[in-house]
Amino acid sequence: MTTTPRRFTARSKLRRRIAGALALGVALLSAGALYSVLAPQPQTAVAADSSQLVAQGQQVFDNHCISCHGANLQGVSDRGPSLIGVGSAAAYFQVSSGRMPLARQEAQAERKHPLAELDASTPEGAHNIDALSAFVQANGGGPQRPAQSGMALRGPDPARGGELFRLNCASCHNFTGQGGALSSGKFAPPLREADEEQIYTAMLSGPQSMPHFSDRQLAPDEKKDIIAYVKSVTDGQNDPGGNGLGDIGPVSEGLVAWVAGITACVGLALWLGAKA
Repeated sequence: MTTTPRRFTARSKLRRRIAGALALGVALLSAGALYSVLAPQPQTAVAADSSQLVAQGQQVFDNHCISCHGANLQGVSDRGPSLIGVGSAAAYFQVSSGRMPLARQEAQAERKHPLAELDASTPEGAHNIDALSAFVQANGGGPQRPAQSGMALRGPDPARGGELFRLNCASCHNFTGQGGALSSGKFAPPLREADEEQIYTAMLSGPQSMPHFSDRQLAPDEKKDIIAYVKSVTDGQNDPGGNGLGDIGPVSEGLVAWVAGITACVGLALWLGAKA
């Protein structure tokens, strides 16, 4: 009398378990299929038509960078960090500004005139930088250079850019981009000589002591407005009130006011004393 219900219950439990396992399998397969369709392609993927550019970039790397960064971009102890995953933005900023190849080991790599083969102002140098950037990008991905350059990277709202710059950058670079000292022999460089693409790629890659600002932290249009502000205050045409006094703010202005004010007060006192 009790055998049949027990068998029926056991079979029902087995069927439910099998149905649950099948449902879970179908759900996992569906999720995997959706992910493969909707997920963005990884940045390490290199288009077939760019393979030649990557090969040329490896040659440039072997000529100028391998001794410090290693044959596989893994870095060399006490010489240079790993370049795996730094992206084309870091490669462009460091090489186009002459900071790399490094002249000597110091607390900070200083801006200098780039090598002739890596001078972005010449067709050959620009091509070599493009190739090197593609090679670095092909090894681990990372932040990519913007598709635009020059004036196209200046946003339409330098006033908003000024607010963003004072919030995120002025504590190190000074509110007019004149730079400033940091600890341990490091410094925030002046921005006058940096072009638009160098400023943009610096924000993306965060060289040395500088934090990096992803597109989630600063949207591309916000970066462009910051560039518009920086260029507006570093192009030498932003002193409508007269001499900029080095553009270092209230320190120089206060000093001039103090010296002029004290001199005027002393002169007035002497004049009154002479009359008396």
